[in-house]
Amino acid sequence: MNIKAINGIKLSTAKAGICYANRSDVVLIELAENSTCAAVFTQNQFCAAPVVIAKNNLNTTAPRYLIINSGNANAGTGEQGMRNAQEVCRYVGAATFTAMDQILPFSTGVIGQPLPVQPFIEVMTPLKNDLSEDHWLDAAKAIMTTDTVPKLVSKTVETPLGEINITGMSKGSGMICPNMATMLGFIATDVKMDKPALQDALNQAVEDSFNAISVDGDTSTNDACVLMASGQGVDLTNADAEIKNQFNQALKQLAYELAEMIIK
Repeated sequence: MNIKAINGIKLSTAKAGICYANRSDVVLIELAENSTCAAVFTQNQFCAAPVVIAKNNLNTTAPRYLIINSGNANAGTGEQGMRNAQEVCRYVGAATFTAMDQILPFSTGVIGQPLPVQPFIEVMTPLKNDLSEDHWLDAAKAIMTTDTVPKLVSKTVETPLGEINITGMSKGSGMICPNMATMLGFIATDVKMDKPALQDALNQAVEDSFNAISVDGDTSTNDACVLMASGQGVDLTNADAEIKNQFNQALKQLAYELAEMIIK
């Protein structure tokens, strides 16, 4: 598995014991300053607390950190679920000296159970200290629930402006049905791209990939797919249409392969 690290995107994992004993179940992702971020979320009207908060935060500011946990979806948990998700964001913000609204939370796992906050507090320091651009495989394993294998793909595109790198991971095997996202997906690239263009590229990529798969007809409450652009590589802001199309096609192919892995 040849997975490419993305300049400006760091990841770490920890064993918090949220649901699983002795396995990594929390992921922290750090975006370099001046990164841009886009996302798509479940169209299920019964949204989980982290989806509501991530949507709101993404609409109001530029995210610097993503916090992801497996084993507990924090869905169907009412106002307490919202408070718990906000508390997790608050502790991530305090540990990283970042505003709460610059944290995007994501959860996957059992529905209807309260999300414990204390385990996040206990692993926050090691999560912060262990951030590395090379931890993609560890992160892909940590977000698994009923998945049987980690799902990871990298793409490299040679353009007249230089090399473009894209790496993505996803999780999902049950509650898979179209209407975004039917899983969790986290994709990173080193290009520089403004948020509207990044959002448009992601929308196109999920249309014939994550939005076109079904396993059991159940649309999850926690679905999300995030596209992060670190701005550390090729500047696509004013690039010609052909170079932008090269990026868009590579992103579509990466999303397609991740979606195919979910089906398998």
